[in-house]
Amino acid sequence: MHMLVLGLALMGVEPAFAQTSAAVEAKPVKMVVLGDSLSAGFGLSGSDAFPEKLQKALKVKGIEVEMTNAGVSGDTSSGGRDRLDWSVPEGTQAVVVELGANDALRGTDPAITRAALADIVTRLKARGIAVLLCGMLAPPNNGSDYSARFNAIYPDLAKSLGVALYPFFLEGVVGDARLNQADGMHPTAEGVEVIVKNILPSVEAFLGAISGQRS
Repeated sequence: MHMLVLGLALMGVEPAFAQTSAAVEAKPVKMVVLGDSLSAGFGLSGSDAFPEKLQKALKVKGIEVEMTNAGVSGDTSSGGRDRLDWSVPEGTQAVVVELGANDALRGTDPAITRAALADIVTRLKARGIAVLLCGMLAPPNNGSDYSARFNAIYPDLAKSLGVALYPFFLEGVVGDARLNQADGMHPTAEGVEVIVKNILPSVEAFLGAISGQRS
């Protein structure tokens, strides 16, 4: 075997097993964004949706990702839990969970939202899938007590379940009319770019941790 490898090397031919190893290292991370209209790209062209723009931003950084946009407009955290198995196919290595905005808009009991998100994270972890949980904040018109209970869900779950947290998905965009569509809730293409720019360091660190665990 050693003589064969040496002979191939002298002839300038790379052994097949070395090519196979390199191919494995170059495989893109299979990632799913499990979310609602904020990540699905409501009111935008497909190329302007969050998952697609995030994939492009990662590629610029030299990080290849095989991205699946599993965003469903109007979905709640309970809805995401109900479709989890078919939204996150076998072979997925990383999931960005962006759910809860519709729960807050509807005034859903935070205990229900917490239970659904906890179930999603627990089931993904049981499948060996890394999770980045994106936080959401309740609108102020729900009252301070509701907001306190709802807003605490994400940091609490990230800590208790041991997953990465991005504190607020709409950071830098919420409340800025220039970055939101006419409804004042969904980001424009420019708004999505701001979200991607802000979350990118967290996603890079998240994917770096996965690579470290798999190496």
